[in-house]
Amino acid sequence: MSPAPRSDWRPGAPLETLKKRAQLLKGLRAFFDARGVMEVDPPLLSRAAAPDVHLRSLSVEVQRPGVGSERRWLPTSPEYPIKRLLCAGLGDCYALGHVFRDGDESSRHQPEFMMLEWYRLGLDLDAIMDETAALLGEMLPGWRVERHRYDELFAEFAGIKEAYEAPASVFRQAMEAAGKSVAGVDAEDRLLWRQLVLTEIIEPRLAERELVFVWGWPVEEAALAALSADGRMALRFEVYAGGLELANGYQELREAGAYRRRFTAWNAERRARGLPEMPVDEALLAALEDSGGLPACAGVALGVDRLLMAQLGENDIRRVVPFAFGEA
Repeated sequence: MSPAPRSDWRPGAPLETLKKRAQLLKGLRAFFDARGVMEVDPPLLSRAAAPDVHLRSLSVEVQRPGVGSERRWLPTSPEYPIKRLLCAGLGDCYALGHVFRDGDESSRHQPEFMMLEWYRLGLDLDAIMDETAALLGEMLPGWRVERHRYDELFAEFAGIKEAYEAPASVFRQAMEAAGKSVAGVDAEDRLLWRQLVLTEIIEPRLAERELVFVWGWPVEEAALAALSADGRMALRFEVYAGGLELANGYQELREAGAYRRRFTAWNAERRARGLPEMPVDEALLAALEDSGGLPACAGVALGVDRLLMAQLGENDIRRVVPFAFGEA
């Protein structure tokens, strides 16, 4: 019987790239240290998981003495435990570590990847975008920064006015006018049509630019962001680097009741889609209730591997990590 073939044990990224990766991590920590922002170390195994319908969590079974087998969930981000720390009064803080999301393995995403997430007390959406631009200015020096409101991009690139309220037919017409396939898409699914216009028409145009902040997302895509005073849009932004989605930030939702309502709505949507419900983070809800809500703050989650891709001009995430998911 012949022996099994040896796998390639070597790192997927060049050693010089791994040295630059270490420099990037050092630079990120230095940025926050200079601003008095504390690094925290949230757990990787939790009783709860993110119920957001757009996320697919991974879990493990843990054997606990006197308890037996217990399922614990790997984080899709460190958001929930950090918000518990904020409710406890910790103040400005950040986490830099690995997170896990199932269902996507490509040149832009791995099921395990590194995320930087930070929270700043008293900052609103404009101020947290300013800080994000300052951070990226240090990591990607010389890159041109632009800011555009979500609906303005639809008007500019797809000829769609009032993207927040437009019916499905308007988005479908834009797709057809751009020569994009519309076969098999539910004619009445307005949110899906709007997303298709974003990914198929607008995002390719953003690839022609450098750093683009897109702010003021639809309320249906608020996640845990607060809403504008008129309720028309979420106080949320995303940053694209050469068309690559790099970071996502909010002026944070604060009220405990609003968190519970959104968690409940997400699990209801999961049931409707035939997806498993996720265990709600009751510890986070208790923290919000006991402390009178999250302190006024804004937060950002940034993909570190993608930031290094942008920094080095790489188009494959597997070339900027020591060992890709398939080789781990």
